[in-house]
Amino acid sequence: MTAPADLLIRGRIVSASVALDDGVVMVSGDRIEAVRSFAQWRAAHPGLPEPPFSGTVLPGLVDIHNHGGFGHRFDTVDGAHARQAARSHHAHGSTTVVASVVTGPAAEMVAQTAVLRELAEEGELGGIHVEGPFLARTRCGAQDPRFLRDPDLGLTDQLLGAGGAHLRAMTLAPELPGYAVVARRLVDHGVVVALGHSDTDYASFRDSLLPRGSGSLVTHLANGMPPLHHRQPGPVAAALVAAAAGDAIVELISDGVHVDPGFAALVFAAAPGRVALVTDAMQAAGLGDGEYRLGPQSVTVRDGVARIADGSIAGGVSTLLECLARAVRESGVPLRAAVLAATSVPASALGLTGVGDLRPGHFADILTASDNLHLRGVLRRGQWLR
Repeated sequence: MTAPADLLIRGRIVSASVALDDGVVMVSGDRIEAVRSFAQWRAAHPGLPEPPFSGTVLPGLVDIHNHGGFGHRFDTVDGAHARQAARSHHAHGSTTVVASVVTGPAAEMVAQTAVLRELAEEGELGGIHVEGPFLARTRCGAQDPRFLRDPDLGLTDQLLGAGGAHLRAMTLAPELPGYAVVARRLVDHGVVVALGHSDTDYASFRDSLLPRGSGSLVTHLANGMPPLHHRQPGPVAAALVAAAAGDAIVELISDGVHVDPGFAALVFAAAPGRVALVTDAMQAAGLGDGEYRLGPQSVTVRDGVARIADGSIAGGVSTLLECLARAVRESGVPLRAAVLAATSVPASALGLTGVGDLRPGHFADILTASDNLHLRGVLRRGQWLR
């Protein structure tokens, strides 16, 4: 008989590597020791008390596009403020959070990236994503147009220096002058080039996503780009074709605001296994209507929708578990496909290791939930957060 694990979690297990109607996850310290069917576990441990059935058991969720939430922001040089944003999302199921810096004055973006690097080194964050300032003015959304600029190596190198190995992704518009040079510099430093906030055509966007190019991720598909049209397919169609071919992963904000549930269903059907659910969460996520901020911009949340003064949507107010549940409930996405889109797929997109799956050796990041995906418990690094 093997030694008993520190913690046993039993339930309906849904993850990338295993799916069991009745299984047991064995945790030792901050890592997963093993995952077995209950029958296998019972046969190997006949003398131990039977662990209670905890409902649906999922890997901790992985949110790779997140600007903050629960009253706190990542676009700050206040490390305590950013830490609280991360911990709030951890407690609501996103046990791995990649913090996103929004477009602002260059010096501020560099300083914010340096603060987030410290939190990533502490293990509070899974990494850093820089959204801007090399974005198309015509598709800037809630990115402040005063600070947009063409790609340049000077600022790119400053951001690389500030983020170090924890700078995981940067969003660029591929049609801008200087894009190719900056994209190559990012790739050479192991940073994923995410294409987004772009106004280019189908062919140009698709070419930028080929393996010989530098892009493998699309920032919040359909938002910050021209709408899909049968005579002007644009970036949306290009991204879906590339994802279906295995050349890209597309981010999708299935919060019921950024895209219609029918569009979300289309994306999952067109690019199975290549969809990464994200929140694009901002300061108001998890809170109610009111006045907030996203970078230099004031944001008003009314009826659960965040907008800047010109009416552009200004990030999300949902948690990733809520987005996952909407994909299942409103878009008809199979549970396992939705779970993978919120765990293993985003982890793979940014090369995050030890997270996003329930397998031996991975961090003990585990959620328990009801059958309708209401959160019951959150384990992060082997410690219960709720």
